Amino acid sequence: MQRRAFINHAGLAGVLAAGAAPAIVHAQTQLRWRLASSFPKSLDTIFGAADVFAKKIGEMSGGKFQISVHAGGELMPPFGVVDGVQSGTVEMAHTAPYYFVGKDETFAIGCTIPFGLNSRQMTAWMYEGNGLKLMREFYARYNIINFPGGNTGAQMGGWYRKPIKSLADMKGLKMRVAGFAGRVMERMGVVPQNLPGGEIYQALEKGIIDAAEWVGPYDDQKLGFYKVAPHYHFPGWWEGGPQLDFFINQKAYDSLPAEYKSMVEAAASHAHAEMQARYDARNPLALKQLVAAKTELVQFPKPVLDAAFKHAMDIYSELNEKNPAWRKVYADYAKFRADQNLWFRFTEATFDRYMQSAKL
Repeated sequence: MQRRAFINHAGLAGVLAAGAAPAIVHAQTQLRWRLASSFPKSLDTIFGAADVFAKKIGEMSGGKFQISVHAGGELMPPFGVVDGVQSGTVEMAHTAPYYFVGKDETFAIGCTIPFGLNSRQMTAWMYEGNGLKLMREFYARYNIINFPGGNTGAQMGGWYRKPIKSLADMKGLKMRVAGFAGRVMERMGVVPQNLPGGEIYQALEKGIIDAAEWVGPYDDQKLGFYKVAPHYHFPGWWEGGPQLDFFINQKAYDSLPAEYKSMVEAAASHAHAEMQARYDARNPLALKQLVAAKTELVQFPKPVLDAAFKHAMDIYSELNEKNPAWRKVYADYAKFRADQNLWFRFTEATFDRYMQSAKL
């Protein structure tokens, strides 16, 4: 009773000065973090998710928790962000986990694998399935905790100097392709190159590579690929629903006050939803503009898709035998994928096929 009377008479300023409200003082913690992105600033969709995240954190904390966002190459190489977060050089990063399959193939499952989950299914596995739990167990090895940080939706199949009309056209093709797809394409005779987004156009223009994939019409148009490789293939069978992640140094995250941890979770979810909304809203117009600029849309022949599917499944079986971390996560992922595909077969797929054939 005496404490309550004291608070009523002293007011908030007096309480803070007297140190009688530690929870309130705690909420006013001033904090500044750095976020290293794997993407160039010119891509307001995929890079922009980190800006959305940082802005939301600043708003929710009343400016007390500030996160500065740095494009790929500013603080560290685009593909060096896992090392940077793991070591604590930066507190967090925004990246595509499949860039790091050289460390362990399991990274790819946290992003996308060929003939994997689409974006809605991936989000369902993460939030309502075992995805987030299993991937966090895996990332703990690297002193990292992850939060879903966006999804591009199903991607296009890339830009080619010459169209792919058969499996034979894949032989010897030098192609920029990231993550797991490169391993599948190697078995199809392709020579994969893993280049950051900001370096692809120059390599394509100079003939260092023959083909390149990135995301889809909106980003690809900005990067100018259509100017040097006019054949735009689809679908991107290796990226049915690639998820980006916010990687946070575990020690830095653990040191956050509880309210700041809640802000991180909420801001990440907001950025996650907003990224795909941006892509879905902006890709249609960009595709029309690309076609008007003489881009040729080319569907991959079924024999190419069939060969890619077989090679992908073979690789997954091989990894089940030799990589325990992969085996544990993939077993759950594969079961979830089978159930999702059964469900979508009767709902989303049937509805989409009808709507896409209707004359609206």
